[in-house]
Amino acid sequence: MGIVDEDVVRVREAADIVQVISAHTQLKRVGRSWSGLCPFHGEKSPSFSVNQEKGVFYCFGCQAKGDVITFVRDIDHLDFQGAVEQLAAKFGIVVHYTDRNEGERREARSKLRDALDAAVDWYHQRLLTAPDAGAARRYLRDRGFDGDTVRRYRIGWAPDDWDQLVKALPFPPKVLRDAGLGRESKRGGTNDFFRARVLFPIFDPQGDPVGFGGRMLPGGRPPKYQNTPETALYRKSKVLYGLNWAKDEAVRTNEFVICEGYTDVVGFATVGVERAVATCGTALTDEHVRTLQRWAPRLVLAFDPDAAGQAAADRVYEWERKHEVEVAVAALPPGADPADLARSDPDALRRAVTDAQPFLGFRIDRILAAAHLGTPEGRGRAAEAALAAIAEHPSDFVRDQYLMVVADRCQIEPDRLRSSLRSGGARPRVRAERPDARRNRHDTPETEALRLAVTQPDEVLPLLHEVLFDDERHRAVLRALVAAGGDLHVATEAADPIVAEQLARLAVEDTDAEPRDVRRLLLRDRALAALADLERRSRGATDIEPYARTMGWLKTRIEAVSPDAPSSDPLEDELLDWLAQRVEDDR
Repeated sequence: MGIVDEDVVRVREAADIVQVISAHTQLKRVGRSWSGLCPFHGEKSPSFSVNQEKGVFYCFGCQAKGDVITFVRDIDHLDFQGAVEQLAAKFGIVVHYTDRNEGERREARSKLRDALDAAVDWYHQRLLTAPDAGAARRYLRDRGFDGDTVRRYRIGWAPDDWDQLVKALPFPPKVLRDAGLGRESKRGGTNDFFRARVLFPIFDPQGDPVGFGGRMLPGGRPPKYQNTPETALYRKSKVLYGLNWAKDEAVRTNEFVICEGYTDVVGFATVGVERAVATCGTALTDEHVRTLQRWAPRLVLAFDPDAAGQAAADRVYEWERKHEVEVAVAALPPGADPADLARSDPDALRRAVTDAQPFLGFRIDRILAAAHLGTPEGRGRAAEAALAAIAEHPSDFVRDQYLMVVADRCQIEPDRLRSSLRSGGARPRVRAERPDARRNRHDTPETEALRLAVTQPDEVLPLLHEVLFDDERHRAVLRALVAAGGDLHVATEAADPIVAEQLARLAVEDTDAEPRDVRRLLLRDRALAALADLERRSRGATDIEPYARTMGWLKTRIEAVSPDAPSSDPLEDELLDWLAQRVEDDR
């Protein structure tokens, strides 16, 4: 199946190669040809030449060559058919397909794009001019979004009404529903999908709209974020916000920065880091990584430091092996929001990216920074924790490099650490491995705690508190169980679909973990995160004595909840109360 040959020829002849290439690099006429800097590799002296008459290009530096279709295919990382279709749309050529059904499917997708493009313009104009968008404009100004930023990203406003968009756009209701712009009403009509939200249009790599991310205004109706539902154009596991803007700089720098939200992408751009993309309300997926590696081999995770450090190591290493990428972590200050940091400390945001560490190096540094290295016991426990992280890496050579770092910091002979690593002593488990197909290979103390809370609510729920959970989704599950008094059926019926699905999955997953052991692991993780935050704050304080006292006290409590320490309910309760109070004080 493909485009008929005659139409390929028509597209090639109609497409002005100089016009197409000039969108990516500046060309100057030199005799009968055109010359400029090659868009496929970095260079300071022009080696890229274009023959407009023949419709071909050649780079004397990297030997890239071809016609206008080849150029579009390579610069935008498309297949041949996709490049022809893009050029056909640009130069007004109607193409036909050897498979009639394929032509119909592409025509249907084209109608969805047209509807989405019209919606982007309509919502954008509402934000710029409508009286009811005043609160949205104030919200954006308060977040540092000026008029130029709003226009560049085509940010919009969905009015708080049932069907203004549906009535305004000249498209059939089915097209609007299929595009994720409308939903069927109880009376069989079509209402607007988005209401009372600031809208961030999401584009594919070629700049065509595929959906929206909607953010409620402060005090608005939850959920806080609402995305376009799954459509023929929008797949959350594949879509990345900002890729259309970021890909050119990513090619030049061989790097993407991956963050969590739409405003984070804008924040990075305002400080000169225009290679940032965001996952659309979901975790980074294999599909995302596969897409990004087409343009750049290095991926910098600019998430919350705790979340980045707790990313499933085996998943990261699988991405590095499978897609030949390098995953690094930007050391953002704990709790820092890139969008806010772009305004308050832009240099710090840029440094976090510049100083990004390989994933394993970041984890090791956080483990050692949070440890009490002033005593033999503290160094020993730090070495054990670091070796557990090192053991997960698939490369012997990489493991040994980081082992030497740990040996130096913890004052332990490298051969002693190697022996422990070979013996498996550095691989603590929350519970024993079981050949159970239902078991999640990416278990964490948080998921273990929730399994226990589902299966043993009377015993486990009194031991837990929201402050012990870093993942907001996990906190939502805990809140649902607590509100239902531990009754799984009540919790499931009252919960939103995402939480209900998590509860259903947890209910069928076995666990033989001990509740108090899991609680100690949770306490230790959150205490280590708090210690790292205190150390960061102390570096900018004029009087460090209060910080020193608190950090000293906290280190003793961390040691008290270490896996090899004897159980002590009073100390654990005291640490939990302190963590909870700290969260309250920071609000």
